[in-house]
Amino acid sequence: MAESLKDQLTDILINGKLITKRDLDKALDIQKKSGGSLGRILVEQGYISEEALMLVMSRQLNMPPINLSKYKVDKKLTELIPEKIAKHYNLIPISSIGNVLTVAMADPFNIFAIDDIKMLTKYKIDPVIATENDIKGAINTYYGTHGEEVSKILEGVTLSDIEVVEEEEHIDVSEITQESQQAPIVTMVSLILNEAMQKRASDIHIEPCERSLRVRYRIDGNLHDVLTLPKKNQNAVLVRLKIMSKLDITETRLPQDGRFKINFQGKEIDFRVSALPIAFGGKIVLRVLDKSSLNIGLEQLGFLPGPLSAFKTALARPYGMILVTGPTGSGKSTTLYSVITQLNSPELNIVTLEEPVEYELEGITQIQAKPEIGLTFANGLKSVLRQSPDIIMVGEIRDFETADIAIKASLTGQLLLSTLHTNDAAGAITRLVDMGVEPFLVASRKNVLDRVGLNLDEIGKKGKKGFYKGKGCQHCNETGYYGRLGILEALLIDDQIREMIVKKVSSDEIKAYGLKHGMKTLRENALENFVNGVTSLEEVLRVTSED
Repeated sequence: MAESLKDQLTDILINGKLITKRDLDKALDIQKKSGGSLGRILVEQGYISEEALMLVMSRQLNMPPINLSKYKVDKKLTELIPEKIAKHYNLIPISSIGNVLTVAMADPFNIFAIDDIKMLTKYKIDPVIATENDIKGAINTYYGTHGEEVSKILEGVTLSDIEVVEEEEHIDVSEITQESQQAPIVTMVSLILNEAMQKRASDIHIEPCERSLRVRYRIDGNLHDVLTLPKKNQNAVLVRLKIMSKLDITETRLPQDGRFKINFQGKEIDFRVSALPIAFGGKIVLRVLDKSSLNIGLEQLGFLPGPLSAFKTALARPYGMILVTGPTGSGKSTTLYSVITQLNSPELNIVTLEEPVEYELEGITQIQAKPEIGLTFANGLKSVLRQSPDIIMVGEIRDFETADIAIKASLTGQLLLSTLHTNDAAGAITRLVDMGVEPFLVASRKNVLDRVGLNLDEIGKKGKKGFYKGKGCQHCNETGYYGRLGILEALLIDDQIREMIVKKVSSDEIKAYGLKHGMKTLRENALENFVNGVTSLEEVLRVTSED
């Protein structure tokens, strides 16, 4: 039966000119040597798309296709088929009526899979067709940690269940088990970390509420509720995290900062931890710091060619200053770390002055600023300059003294990178002048000031092609967005702008001049990405302000 159906399918693929006889023979040869589904081989070799193959099989087998990205699976059904079996056969149960279980399959020709799940579940199996990628996404979504499982794990947990993390302890959450000898609270915290990594979270918020403990993940810049834990387990979870972060578990009145590391899927992940006393207990926020993300290069951050070229021009100069501006979470640190990671080489002495040190980078001298003992950015920068640095990164320019030292350093042979809180590139110039820096010193800057930010207002005019809006699916947690894209506003200072700065011309006039000479605003950059089909109009309005 299965063979005759497969033969009919191959005839349809060839007669319908969906694949060539030569491609089919190659795929069959691969199947003979390595086994596996013929359909999967055809897709992997690029001979046919998943969607086209699904429609052909649907017509041939008189079997309905289904788009799992638009389908909500009942999580209770996942208890019928273990995750291991679902992944092995690439299938997922999607509904049941009476003794009939409807199962989405990428390979409905696999009669062994149908027989196995029929015996396993004691249901009559009604297969429907879905693409392999959709099924994999659904498995990752619906075979996860659920609130019911969490409640079971936490039953009877007390503070005595917490295990102290020793200095040399190696924490690994790549494979989470619920073995009886593992303390439930340790398992719970590991599950939270594991799920956060799986979902690409940049922050984890553990927030005590009046009657519960709330867990949220920040994914692609937005917070999402993921878990609500019983109030009785609040102290146990918070203390476990404090112990991992080497914080004082007896201190509940003052803010604390710490950090710890884990290994996840072969990568070392740092967590920066902030504990803050609030009304219903101590809130803990964990910032996820993945060093592998710093090696992707500026091109992969999503900047458009025009402002990226200006940015690279500034970086290529032997000395000068680059300021990255924008609100919290806009990507300032990621951008600067990506830059110094690429610039890092044995020939250069690179020194950073940060508060706190977010990423620990080999080959780079990193200094933790400690204002409480007098090690401010300004004092630290003075000491750094005595170390003959080639490149300096200062976490933030907050005051006149730091700004003055930084600018003078950049004029005398160092390339200096830092951040500044302004709303756009041109505004950074007047911000420095407002701090008290002499205009002639700012005018001597050789460089670019860029802003990558999130803000809100109205759209300008742009082309009439390729408009898209994300509908949402299980891959993106139903948000319509997956990943973040940088937008860049770059202003290169020429002789005319230097003269305007010395004359204390307003930032609006400087910006107007820049726009006349090729500078693109954040809104224009974002709109270009919208026209290119990379993002939606709503997202452009959300993250940029009116020019």
